[in-house]
Amino acid sequence: MKSNSWIIYTLMVVLTWGVWGGVSAYPTQKYSFPDQWVYIIWSITMLIPCYFTLKGKKIDFSPQAILYGLAIGFTGAGGQLLLFKTLGMGAPAYLVFPIISISPAITVIMSLVLLKERINFLGTIGIILALLSILAFSISQGDGTTISGSLWLLFSVIICLAWGLQAFFMKRASNNHIEDSAIFFYMTLTGLILAPIAYAMIPDKSGGYPAAAYLITAATQVLNAVGALFLVMALSRGKAIIVAPCTNALAPVLTAVISLLLYQTLPTAYALTGTILAITGSTIMVYSEEKNSTATIQPQL
Repeated sequence: MKSNSWIIYTLMVVLTWGVWGGVSAYPTQKYSFPDQWVYIIWSITMLIPCYFTLKGKKIDFSPQAILYGLAIGFTGAGGQLLLFKTLGMGAPAYLVFPIISISPAITVIMSLVLLKERINFLGTIGIILALLSILAFSISQGDGTTISGSLWLLFSVIICLAWGLQAFFMKRASNNHIEDSAIFFYMTLTGLILAPIAYAMIPDKSGGYPAAAYLITAATQVLNAVGALFLVMALSRGKAIIVAPCTNALAPVLTAVISLLLYQTLPTAYALTGTILAITGSTIMVYSEEKNSTATIQPQL
C-alpha cells in the first residue's frame, strides 16, 4: 500500500459522510421518523460493509482485538445513543453540537502525547484551521432552543470524549497490528448489541411509519456505514492528528453544497466561514504531510 493511500480513504470518508449528511435528515423531516429508528437501521446496514471487509478472512478473536474492537464500538455507538438522549431532554442543540465538535481535538492531543505522532509548523496551522471550521459548522446549526437544566452539559462532554477516544483507539489498534476487518467487525457487533436500547428509547413504538421511511433511511445509512469503514482504513494508514480533523472538517462542506442544491438552503455566515477554514486547513495538512513524506523517502547523497 502506497504511503499516500490514507488520502484516498480520507476523501472517501468525506464523500460518503458528506452525501449522507446532506440527505440523512429527509426521513425525519418528511415522516417524523424517530432518531432511535435511524440508529437501529444504521446498525443493521453496518452488516453490508462488514460482510465485504471480512470476505475471505478469519475473525480475529484475540484478547487484544476484542478489547480494542469493543472499545471502539461502544465509544462510537454509545456516544450516538447518548446524543439521542441528550437532545431528547430538550438540550440546546446550538450548544450541544459545538461541544461535541471538539472531539477531534481530543484525538489530536492523545495522538501527540501517547502515540508520539508529530507534524511540522505548517501542519499545525492546518489542524487549528480545521478544528475552527468544525466549530463554525456546529455553531451554524443553532436553532435558538431554550436551555433547561445542566445534565445535558455533562452528557455533551461525555459524547465529545467518547468520539475523540474512538478515533484514537482506531489508530492505536492499527498500530498494534489489528486488521481493519477485525476493528469493523466489532464496531458492527457493538452497534447491534445496543440496538435494543435504542428501541426502548423510542417515544412512540406504535408510530405506523410508511415503508418509504424505513427504505430511505436504510439507503442513506448505508453511506454512513461505508463511511465508518473508510474512516477505519484512513486512520490505519495515516496520522490520527491529520485524518480526524480533516474528515470532520471537510464532510460538512460537501453536506452544505448538497443542502444548497437539494433544498435551496443558503449557508449561514458561520457555515461559509467554516467552509473556507475547512478547505484551507485540510489542504495545508495534506500538503504538509505529503511534503514530509517526500523528504523522508528522498535518498541521501
